[in-house]
Amino acid sequence: MGVRPPSNNDDNDPESVEFGIAAVDARLRRSDLSFPATEDDVSAALGHEQIPYDVHGNDVALGVILEEVDQTRFESRQQLLNALHPVFETYRREHSGGVVQQMRSLLPF
Repeated sequence: MGVRPPSNNDDNDPESVEFGIAAVDARLRRSDLSFPATEDDVSAALGHEQIPYDVHGNDVALGVILEEVDQTRFESRQQLLNALHPVFETYRREHSGGVVQQMRSLLPF
């Protein structure tokens, strides 16, 4: 996932904030990990990486998320991302700062 940060009323286009599987995908593209890969391969390559799971920059180690994935082998990067997505969504819901923060994350400003 990615969301544009709030505007500071300048003329520069803001960068998007990557979190969840979008942040994982960016790190996968920079890594030497090749597919097919096992859960252990992914964990060894990126398990220590802190991945933002919401627009507020809260993060979690990818290894923690991998522990919750039922699959142990991934034939492609996309298959890994698909397996991680529901786990990140659940983690985000369970670790958000309450109703106010949830509502704030839904608003575009």
